[in-house]
Amino acid sequence: MSDTPSPLPWYKDGLRFECTGCGQCCTGSPGYVWLNEEDIKTLTDQLGLEREEFIRLYTRSVYGRLALLEHPKTYDCVFLEGNKCKVYKARPQQCRTFPWWPEHLTSPEAWAEAAKRCEGINHPNAPIVPFGVIEEQSH
Repeated sequence: MSDTPSPLPWYKDGLRFECTGCGQCCTGSPGYVWLNEEDIKTLTDQLGLEREEFIRLYTRSVYGRLALLEHPKTYDCVFLEGNKCKVYKARPQQCRTFPWWPEHLTSPEAWAEAAKRCEGINHPNAPIVPFGVIEEQSH
């Protein structure tokens, strides 16, 4: 067994991304925005709701976990209004860390596939996000 550290990932020089505010990551095909306790606390504080009321109004139970509701026909997030997030400052961790999800970082091909659904990925005017920031956000 070698003590040589593993090589840095393919995105070691950073990746080009900047949110354009298009709202595409909040709509489209069905999916789940999973909530942890910190997310629930932050959202209830911003909305001025008790935990139970927030859960009743804005969540669903899926596989024993809580996820945000989505519109049954458009699959828009319950907090998406006119392509803008109504709770942006309190958005869940899953939303805050997009697009730095592990499945998008497995390969250049996976990153390119994510770019098909997000105009901010590889946008020509977007800054290069450094490796350290990507690593921090993806864990």
